[in-house]
Amino acid sequence: MKTDGRRLRTVDLARTAGLSTQQIRNYEDAGVLPPAGRTESGYRVFDEVHRRALLTYRALHRGYGPVTGTRVMRTVHEGDVPGALALVDAAHAALHEERVALRAASDALETLARQEPGPLPSPGGLRIGEVAALIGVRTSALRVWETAGLLAPRRESGTRYRVYGPADVRDARLVRTLRRSHYLFDQIRPVLDGLRREGSSEALRAAVEARGRALAARTRATLAGAGALHAYLEYACPKPAGPERARPE
Repeated sequence: MKTDGRRLRTVDLARTAGLSTQQIRNYEDAGVLPPAGRTESGYRVFDEVHRRALLTYRALHRGYGPVTGTRVMRTVHEGDVPGALALVDAAHAALHEERVALRAASDALETLARQEPGPLPSPGGLRIGEVAALIGVRTSALRVWETAGLLAPRRESGTRYRVYGPADVRDARLVRTLRRSHYLFDQIRPVLDGLRREGSSEALRAAVEARGRALAARTRATLAGAGALHAYLEYACPKPAGPERARPE
């Protein structure tokens, strides 16, 4: 780990990021900062690499959150730069999955907008075979979706036959549409949960739009955090120079 001749006190480092001196001590203990030197009287002594580490962590905190930011910096300071980069990659993959789920919700809303709900053929609800015929799937598909937690039709007392109400048929149509677009069960489940929680497609649309704005802001913050980490690695952990190429005679 690179060091610098400039000496900083704990209070100097705290002022850099508007923190308390105790937070700086906590950051060092957590591995967010590399180990500090000590004076003969036991006071911590920091330098430029600690200042840069602190600013890097603050950028990671904004984009990746405190847990991932701490793990990334600690892994860097343990000497495992590839491991730290793997943590960054995993966070980006999780963000991508959130974006896929959001796209699924948007697709589901388009499906809802095109549908003509209307009354069911039977006021008391439909049996599984009737729903399968209505939406164009096999009854086995409906059972699989139910087992996966995507559908939850009520059961008749006594016979225990499944009875699908209007909301169940709507959900089955959405599952069919999203499955045909190759969405996974884990990507479909949040869409249905959101629709049931919000209570209407209009409310879900507003929630999806708000989530999209928040996701875009997080993506920009992660880009800033990744850029800060790259700059810190270039400063504190420069790559070793490769062997010089032999000059041609």
